[in-house]
Amino acid sequence: MVQFLPRLRRFAYALTGDWDKGDDLVQETCIRALSRVDQFQPGTSLESWMFRIAQNIWIDQVRQAKTRGTVVDIEAAHDLVGSDGRHVTETRLTLEAVNRAIAQLPADLRVLIALTSIDGRTYQQAAEIVQAPIGTVMSRLARARKRLHELLGQELSRDALPDMEVPNARSNR
Repeated sequence: MVQFLPRLRRFAYALTGDWDKGDDLVQETCIRALSRVDQFQPGTSLESWMFRIAQNIWIDQVRQAKTRGTVVDIEAAHDLVGSDGRHVTETRLTLEAVNRAIAQLPADLRVLIALTSIDGRTYQQAAEIVQAPIGTVMSRLARARKRLHELLGQELSRDALPDMEVPNARSNR
């Protein structure tokens, strides 16, 4: 058994694609083979029997991974790159605030913001769509952006200030 452990280890690596997982597979294979040595048939190849055990264990592990999902080592989890929940939440809140502000714009300004800032059209294309001179489109967009800035500023200042209780006039007597 010891003689073909290097080949079994290479086989396990080829199955798992990872030396540590391959070593775990070899260890599990040896444990299972030793605990079930009575199932080995004399006259057959011990090496082939061990390779079949390794293959069956690996297949079971793959099936379990599909059922249970990926197992993540908690020590390695801190190095994983993923979405920052705080950033995602702040981005969604900002988007909601911008959408609320755009909804407060007059229809003609909202159309121009949608065409240029959301749909990515040029000023010339927007002017053709709304059938207005490009100068008019530019001045309306400037007015729309200014109004959005005001609306978002009001919303940010409202959200940034904590709710303050106004003292009751009667309680000061």
